[in-house]
Amino acid sequence: MATEIRVPTLGESVSEATIGRWFKKPGDPVKADEPVLELETDKVTLEVNAPASGTLGDIVAKDGETVSPGAVLGSIVEGNGAAAAPAAAPKAEAPKAAPAPAAAPAPAAAAPGAAKDHGPAVARLAAESGVSPDNVGGTGKDGRVTKGDMLAAIATGGAQAAAPSAPVQVRAPSAPSDAEREERVKMTKLRQTIARRLKEAQNTAAMLTTFNDVDMGAVMQLRSQYKDVFEKKHGTKLGFMGFFTKAVIQALKDVPAVNAEIDGQDLVYKNYYHIGIAVGTEKGLVVPVVRDADDLSVAGIEKKIADFGRRARDGKLSIDEMQGGTFTITNGGIYGSLMSTPILNAPQSGILGMHRIEDRPVVRNGQVVVRPMMYLALSYDHRIVDGKEAVTFLVRVKEALEDPARLVLDL
Repeated sequence: MATEIRVPTLGESVSEATIGRWFKKPGDPVKADEPVLELETDKVTLEVNAPASGTLGDIVAKDGETVSPGAVLGSIVEGNGAAAAPAAAPKAEAPKAAPAPAAAPAPAAAAPGAAKDHGPAVARLAAESGVSPDNVGGTGKDGRVTKGDMLAAIATGGAQAAAPSAPVQVRAPSAPSDAEREERVKMTKLRQTIARRLKEAQNTAAMLTTFNDVDMGAVMQLRSQYKDVFEKKHGTKLGFMGFFTKAVIQALKDVPAVNAEIDGQDLVYKNYYHIGIAVGTEKGLVVPVVRDADDLSVAGIEKKIADFGRRARDGKLSIDEMQGGTFTITNGGIYGSLMSTPILNAPQSGILGMHRIEDRPVVRNGQVVVRPMMYLALSYDHRIVDGKEAVTFLVRVKEALEDPARLVLDL
């Protein structure tokens, strides 16, 4: 008896995945709940565990193939590998028979009438803007138009019909002597999504960045004084991110526009604080979300971030943990960045960039002194956030960090 291995539910807005690699070969023994393959989605990489013990039978979906939730990937059979081949053979024949019915591409050809399949968000944007999805190049599965495609088309006056050609960039051929020294690697789903979403953010939002600097002396002194007892009590190190998250939340409460987003012709103000923390991994940048961060202590935030960092590097984050953020913090300082202009994590209206701390001469009470300074950068969507609000937000963050007692007293 064979037990099918299927693609698990991938989460909200994730409609497909790519087979990263199989850990086992047909005929290999497997145990229940043992990882047998790796799936890559546009958000995370996840492992699929064996639903039962036995022997891996036929592999239906090979490395690099794209699959949908619920699709059969392979099977596990009882007994040894010899029993696997006959049981799996009928399944292997099924795909070969598929080309015959697939030769009738009439349903695909009828796609012009399938605009109603693009989804309610696209339909609503079409009704409000007058831009027809039929004239917009779709970047979704099977050429479907996504909400991002529509917003980009509306922002450019509906002239988006040529959009499908945008991702396909034809580069000039390299000289023969150079070509043999080049290496061509297919982009992962995660990297493709990072590229697409960042470009969509640039095309859609009226993005602007404002800067300030902050004297980190008070936070550094507090951290130095309590880091040992903090780690002993809470089992995690006391970093800077807990202070920054608390300062950001306080500033968001004072300037709610930075915690809002645009939905069609509406502004949606978020009266909750789900803070995304950008984490770099070997496969790209991911942004796990600390939900209801305003309800957590500095210790609770530090524990969450430490856990996210470990699991992000191991590829163990779930899709749900990277959705629903209202504001994002990114720290280029850990890589030595002095200043940057971070790109919005759409549809959020603000992202705070932290940078490296360095000693710089500043004037205090008429005297030039050396202080540990950090540049802060707030990139924001000018469609929602005015310049005054952006500057006020950043000043609130600066004030809270330079006088950490404000975070305790909620000032």
